Amino acid sequence: MATKRNVAKESTQILDEAKERGWEIPEFTIKEIRDAIPAHCFRRDTFRSFTYVIHDLALIAALAYGATFIDQVSSPVARVLLWPAYWIAQGIVGTGLWVIGHECGHQAFSPSKTINNSVGMVLHSALLVPYHSWKLSHSRHHKSTGHMTNDQVFVPKTRSEVGLPAREKDVEGDGPHADLHDAPIVSLVQLVFMFLFGWPMYLFVNTSGQKYPGWASHFNPYCAIFEKNNVGEVYQSMLGLLTMFGVLTYCGQLFGSMTMIKFYVIPYLFVNFWLVLITYLQHTDPALPHYRESVWNFQRGAALTIDRSYGKILNYFHHHIADTHVAHHFFSTMPHYHAEEATAHIKKALGKHYKYDATPVPQALWRAWKYCRFVEDDGDVVFFKH
Repeated sequence: MATKRNVAKESTQILDEAKERGWEIPEFTIKEIRDAIPAHCFRRDTFRSFTYVIHDLALIAALAYGATFIDQVSSPVARVLLWPAYWIAQGIVGTGLWVIGHECGHQAFSPSKTINNSVGMVLHSALLVPYHSWKLSHSRHHKSTGHMTNDQVFVPKTRSEVGLPAREKDVEGDGPHADLHDAPIVSLVQLVFMFLFGWPMYLFVNTSGQKYPGWASHFNPYCAIFEKNNVGEVYQSMLGLLTMFGVLTYCGQLFGSMTMIKFYVIPYLFVNFWLVLITYLQHTDPALPHYRESVWNFQRGAALTIDRSYGKILNYFHHHIADTHVAHHFFSTMPHYHAEEATAHIKKALGKHYKYDATPVPQALWRAWKYCRFVEDDGDVVFFKH
């Protein structure tokens, strides 16, 4: 139901694109969504959560142990095939462990804050993630999902930011396109660059994040990403990474640099690939808008999320982070092992506002990269254009 306050706000909203696309701005409350989900879905079980850590660590250890025999295989062809198989498998399982660390950051692993932060610190530091620094910025992402000026990751560039002429002077409507702009080889190179360097660049210089003055970085405790009382946590995160770098350096001296590259570095790059791919496709799609201040609220922003299946095997090893992401954005302290059940109820509660995309992942990625180039500088509901 629209309140007097909402009616006053709506009278000043610029909703041209929403009307053109037939996009209906939802009016549900967060309480309505929560009440639709069984209470047990919100319960955090520390023992059960630890079983997933053990599960992932056991698989990682088994894969690493199996890989120690690859170079003993006499066939060069078999070795060439087995190493990539190991890298892919270890990257998939390592992503699952990353998801558990992410769950700790949301305080969804355990009712104990100490256990959450201790486990999360260890797991994410092992994967070269500055745990507290990322936890803090990621919390801001959840609190402002889909908000044009407050969201923290994969924030759409505006028409002016990509250097296009003003809309009224743009004959084509989506700006002049360079000869190579739509060339598949150019897009492929750009995607490879994003998957290889997107995650570390986001951590170091806030690439794809909000525009902040100065050096906005997860390694700068005094930048605008953080509050003054976060300084100690950022330094703790850096200490965790320094410790891990020390462990990796020692292992490199003990086993050799090439061994470390094959057993750790390349699987680490695959973890980064999955992280960037999943995050990008959760919130970047031609069918999803972004909101500006006069339209945005928490529940509307949380609904600007797409559930997407990566197949039963990947969904399992990734702990369903992609196919239950709508539930995660509404209730981030909900453990992943309840998210599938909660999603079934959320679908019913949201109705047409629940977004699921069955498009094959490679096709969805190509579509998003091609058609999600920029949004307009004005308007309170803005869709991607290209």
